This record gives sequence, structure tokens and C-alpha cells, in this order.
Amino acid sequence: MEQWTWPPRYDEDYRPVDDNLYWFPRRETMPADERDERIIERIREVMTYAWENAPFYRHKWEAAGIHPSAIRSLEDFERVPVVRKDELRADQLAHESFGSYLCVPEPEVKHVNGTSGTTGRPTAFGVNERDWRSVANAHARVMWAMGIRPADTVLVASPLSLYWGSWGAYIGAERLGARVCPFGAGQNGQTKRTIAWMRQMGVTVFYGTPSYALHLAETARSEGIDPASLGLTRMFFSGEPGASVASVRAKLESTFAALVYDSGSMAEVSPWMHLGAGQDESGVFAWQDLVYTEVCDPATLTRVPYGAEGTPVYTTLERTSQPMIRLVSNDLTRWEAPDASRGRTYPFLPKGIYGRIDDMFLVRGENIYPSAIDDVLTAEADYGGEHRIVITRQTAMDRLAVQVETHPGLAATEHSAWAERLSSRLRSVLGVGVDVVVVSPNTFDRTDFKARRVIDDRTLLREIQGGGAA
Repeated sequence: MEQWTWPPRYDEDYRPVDDNLYWFPRRETMPADERDERIIERIREVMTYAWENAPFYRHKWEAAGIHPSAIRSLEDFERVPVVRKDELRADQLAHESFGSYLCVPEPEVKHVNGTSGTTGRPTAFGVNERDWRSVANAHARVMWAMGIRPADTVLVASPLSLYWGSWGAYIGAERLGARVCPFGAGQNGQTKRTIAWMRQMGVTVFYGTPSYALHLAETARSEGIDPASLGLTRMFFSGEPGASVASVRAKLESTFAALVYDSGSMAEVSPWMHLGAGQDESGVFAWQDLVYTEVCDPATLTRVPYGAEGTPVYTTLERTSQPMIRLVSNDLTRWEAPDASRGRTYPFLPKGIYGRIDDMFLVRGENIYPSAIDDVLTAEADYGGEHRIVITRQTAMDRLAVQVETHPGLAATEHSAWAERLSSRLRSVLGVGVDVVVVSPNTFDRTDFKARRVIDDRTLLREIQGGGAA
């Protein structure tokens, strides 16, 4: 049941009793130093396996003068060169279909997931049956920590496509023993049908993105249905920041009268729930025995001390088909030391993943993350549910504008004062001036998946200002 072997083996008939807080009590609560000793042994095993089966890794490590046998400590492991996503794409282009980091014969690949390729060449994830089951078991553990139990009915409300998130949530809930509704999203009229289905099936747990959950709430209200009456007890999210952003989390909890849990990292390192909540507070654990996570300085890619901010670097400890070894995420987080008072003795990320280095933008010398703006706006009672962040330049000066939908109940005569108040709050949080432009309710399209709110346009500000406030 709590075997920790390589390759991983799971007892598919095992499940704890419902009142047990832990799926694997020993693994989840052992002293962190003791777990680290086991992790370095596993890292050597994974590296040896990749050395023997993946030319991609062997060539990379030979060029760096590193052999798996030389990795005797986690500090030694920091000398292993990192992998970046563009390397994976280039390798797959040269070695169709799954790259030379595929460690199993291609006929063993039974599941294909991947990226959409909207920003370049799609990346294919080749998953053998062993890894499919490992992901299911890992996600079941994390979902158990969120309080999800076999008596629950789980609605998977994200696209059932190449996207790993939907399938990971589905097979995790299935392995846990819950009833699963793979309803998906993305079709016209789907949200109204989702609401009807939730009521008909007695759904108790929702999985999707925070943006889609808030869109679902708006749609329910338009149908005369209070979202809190839908009967949800728990909601867990991935795909975008939000569930660990204080104001977004509070709004979700109050809207649906449900407990809210964050999760998620990168599809390339699934089980992506290895960053997942396990307590009734914002933030996530780094489940180090599933995927070893280092929070690193983006420049040096060496671990930062607990309490500091950096980018996560991931190493899968259970994947046999396409192991990821020191893959740089380019996400942003801050981590805290393991604390036994939380029960589980994993490092803790109090704000989860709250941005991407790629998403950060610089305005007059200040680093700005969209999630910081989201946090301010979502806390506003008169916020209408959507906004756009517009970066422009007038002569030599960058300027930042935020178009904000207003709640229908806010009178037009109050728009100017509200915009001034928002501008002041944003300035105090961001450190730069912000032009707030109030727009009518439902100005912006809602999303069934990940919200995209940042527009970098050097001429759009004058156009916005010309339109005036609603």
C-alpha cells in the first residue's frame, strides 16, 4: 500500500477508510529530512533509468560531465543541467513522435495527450499504461487530502481534449472511488446544460478553472438560480491562478458555499496535482514524493531559501514513459519550510502558483503580475466579473490601463468615483499609476477555460479613452 519502489507499483484495490485524513499516512507525515534521503535515492534511480533509455538525457549529461552515480545529495542534484520546454519541442521535431526522451518502446504508448500548439509546435505526451495508473493513484491521494470521498459525485468541467488536466482529474476521481461526470466545456449552451446536469446528478465536487466557475455562477443567476443552492461541498481548480488568490478564493467560497482548493503545475510533469491543497487554507503542498520540486532563482537555477520567491523546477519520480528531470516551469511562487503542524510535512506554497515570468510585464520599473490586479478587482463588491489589462506607450512613457466591468447595480453617476477609488488601490498595490476605465456589464466574453486578460498595444489607450466610461 505504501510501497515506494522503482518502477512504482500500486495496489489498485487499496483505499483508506473514509475518516482517515491521509491516503498514505507514513509517506505524507514522515520527517522531511527522512523523506529527502529517500528522494535522493529515487532521483538516482530515475536518472539511471533515463541514462540507459533516453538519448536526450544521456547526451545532455555527458556534455555536462555528469553521471547519475555521482548524485549523492540534493545539493549535487543542483548541478544537473535544467531542461526547458523549447528543448522538448526541438527534440520532438528531430525525433518524431515523442522525442528521444521517450524511455519505452513507442508501441507501449497507449494514451496521447499534449499541448494545443497555439503558440508554436504542439508537444506530444506519450503515456504508457503504467504511468496512466501512477497518475490516477497520485491524483487520488491529493484529492483525498482535499476531503473528496467515494460518496461524492465529481463534475469535470474543463475540455476533455488533449488537455491533461481534465483527464488527470477524471482518472484520479475514478481511482478514489467517486462517481465522475466528464461534462467538459467549450460548446455553445454548455454552461446552462452544466447547471441542469449538476442539479440532476447531485454533483458535490466541481473541477475546472476559477474563471469558468465564476462564469458558471453568472449563468446560474441569469437563470434565476442561486449558485449556493447547487449543492457543491468542494471545488478544486487548476489551469490559472485564482484559487490561492485571497479575494478570488473568498468570492468562490461565498458564491458557491463550498470549500475551495488549489492545485496544478505543468502538464509535462503530470501528476500535475503534485502541487495540491490539503488543508482548509489557501496555498498548496509540494508533494515531494510524487514530483520533486525545487524553487529556484530564475537566473542561477539554484534553490532559493525557504521564504523566498523563485521559479519551480520539477523532477518526476514516478514517470517511466517520458520522465521530466529538472524541467524549468517559468512559473512564479514562494515556498515555506515543511511544518508538522499542518499535518503533512511537505514544503508549502502559501499563494500557490501566482504568475508566470512570461506573463510579468514591466511598467516604469515595476514588475507587475496580472494576478495582483485580479486580487484587487475581485475583492470589489461592484466588480462586474471581467476586466482587461492594457499596456500602452505615449511618447517615452509606458502607461497601464485597466478596463473594468461594473456590477449592474452601480449607478452611472457613481462610476467616476469608483474608478478613482480603484485606481488608488491599484497604485498602492502595484507601485505605479493605473488608468481605470469603467465599462458596461458583460462587455467582455466569458471563457470556458483559461482567461486571457492582458493586451500589450501601443496605440490602444487613446482609443479606450475616446470611448469613455459606460
